[in-house]
Amino acid sequence: MGAGKIIGVVLVVFIIFGLFVPLDSVTNIISPNSSSSGGDDIAITYGQTTYDNANYKDIVDDYFKSKTSGSLSNVKDTIITANDVNKITSDISGRTYNENQILSCAMVDLNKKGSLKVDVDDSKITLVTESMYKSALNSSGISEGYVVVTSPTTATGESALAGVMKSYEKASGKEIPDELKDAANKEIYTQTQVVNESNVSADDVADVVSEAKQKAAEENTTDKNTIINIITNITENKNINITNSSVDNIADSVSQSQSVQDQANNYQSQISNYVNSDDGQTLFAKIWDFINSIINPSKVVDTSSDDIVLNNSSSNSTN
Repeated sequence: MGAGKIIGVVLVVFIIFGLFVPLDSVTNIISPNSSSSGGDDIAITYGQTTYDNANYKDIVDDYFKSKTSGSLSNVKDTIITANDVNKITSDISGRTYNENQILSCAMVDLNKKGSLKVDVDDSKITLVTESMYKSALNSSGISEGYVVVTSPTTATGESALAGVMKSYEKASGKEIPDELKDAANKEIYTQTQVVNESNVSADDVADVVSEAKQKAAEENTTDKNTIINIITNITENKNINITNSSVDNIADSVSQSQSVQDQANNYQSQISNYVNSDDGQTLFAKIWDFINSIINPSKVVDTSSDDIVLNNSSSNSTN
């Protein structure tokens, strides 16, 4: 085909699709790694106190912007109220919070593929650690994505888990079953209680819980006495001293977590399928293939990778 005809066909294709498709969508398929795609797979939850204070909200927004290459202009946001938190804590720790105490905020970015990464601003979050959040999220079936937790001023971070899970629901459009939320929240509050009652670090407590969950899963047990023995062996091997009451509370949490593993595995599959789906670019990949088939009919273009190779002779690999 002559050069003039090729150019003519390409122009006609772009004119036709330009009538129906926004320009930024075309840009995204030509350059899929562009950050101009907006916050379709990013969600933020703000603590009520933070959201109601413009200065606090600006501090948090600036921190989140520094942690992602994606645009936050179209991000899905939600406010976590004192009432939301108290519904959780009333059945676990008995603590209640007022409207001036809900500071913690969370961002979930599902554009980041791979295993779950949790980034906690430890200059502001004083009690709940990355490993504690990660362990609790795994209990709810969440094993992928990028989680960032911060606050405009110092906060324990206990209320942020509700926000993290709400952000996952917003970003993926897939609701977490209540049983999984309960197990995750029980785990966070149990760990914080153990930390407050002992001289053991938060990370050490999280390690004990995580290892106990793993061994309980290997033995396929929810029996509390069996789990108590597992926890006792772990703490003795690690030379960690916690009270019998703490062991009992951890055993309750691990047993609850194990009892909902089927639901957790199912939710994990849903998130994994969503994160790895190609639905967002299927149409434009076909358009790009069509154009390339006209220009270069003898070459097959692979649009499944992050980059589209237009000239095989100039590059041997994609990044």
